[in-house]
Amino acid sequence: MSESDCSHDGVRDVLQVLQVNITFNSSQCPQVLQPKIVTHSQYFYSYFTPVILMIGLTGNLLSLRVFLSKNMRKLSASTYLAALSTSDILALIFYVLVDWLKRGLPALNPDLQVTFLETNVTCQAFLYLSYLSRFLSAWFIVSFTAERYIGVCLPLQRKNICGKRFSQKIICTLVVCSACIMMYKPFLSGVYQINHTKVKMCTRDPELSFPVFILDSIYAVLITFIPFIIITVLNTLIMRKLFLRNKKHRSIKIITEESIIKLEFTIILLVISFVFIALNLPFFCVWCRQFLLSVSATMNEHARDFDNMHGLLLITRVIFYLNYCVNFFLYSVTGAYFRKELRILFFYKSPAMKDYRRYSHYTTTPNSWV
Repeated sequence: MSESDCSHDGVRDVLQVLQVNITFNSSQCPQVLQPKIVTHSQYFYSYFTPVILMIGLTGNLLSLRVFLSKNMRKLSASTYLAALSTSDILALIFYVLVDWLKRGLPALNPDLQVTFLETNVTCQAFLYLSYLSRFLSAWFIVSFTAERYIGVCLPLQRKNICGKRFSQKIICTLVVCSACIMMYKPFLSGVYQINHTKVKMCTRDPELSFPVFILDSIYAVLITFIPFIIITVLNTLIMRKLFLRNKKHRSIKIITEESIIKLEFTIILLVISFVFIALNLPFFCVWCRQFLLSVSATMNEHARDFDNMHGLLLITRVIFYLNYCVNFFLYSVTGAYFRKELRILFFYKSPAMKDYRRYSHYTTTPNSWV
């Protein structure tokens, strides 16, 4: 790569072209003096992402196993949470891992380049699965929130809408619709030579740059802003309803297993929803700011700001990745039934656990927690 290709303006132009899907790695240009925030953020990204990957894959596999256990799979909530764990696993593999192999690994060792990701078919397949899994992760949380809202605020409708069979239909419909919508990405992407460089990368078709940018921007809004609004509104209504119900029935002291399950999954939902917003918001805000800088008519005046935004984008990207690994810990902290099933998973051979499993087999667990 020539010195002119690695110039400061060249790096910035590449970042401008690629927008959110930044795959150009500055480690290919060792002679460029980068701002400290970019250098530090690259190392932060490179070292912390593998930790998120290992924790996330382990936690989501355990969560999936728990939600598919004999006792938990009867609940409609477990259907949504099992689907969420599955989509998070796919996002970790096809989005987080692939991103790290492209930009994190070369930052640690410039000689390590994973070239098979920059080949046709592999490029399109990984992009498709990356977009699909992230879309599903966001909208599974929205669906879970909507069902919880119906169960709490529209009790007359909950028997028809909040059952396990209905939740399976919702999940299947989401998967099919998402799979069809995301087909635009592989058809409009491929391996192309980047402007100002001789490097070929998996990215959008340069001849269709503007329409792909519009579609990707719509996609970004669909997995961030719209879920933010829906989740915030529905959670506000849920908390208001629970507050009024608690105030009205404060004198009632009857506590049943089903009421405990209802409360537990409501708490889990609220925590997951708020954490989802908290972890997405920084990345979304920085991305918007970087976009406004990238379309500025006087780019050179904002060169330093753009470098700072690139550094912040890497840091907030790592925070965004936490979405796909944090749920296991949220379940463990807020869900007593989840912890109990997790203990059974590891200690099922003990006499106490055998007695519990035998007891659970003969007791009835509600098919829906709402």
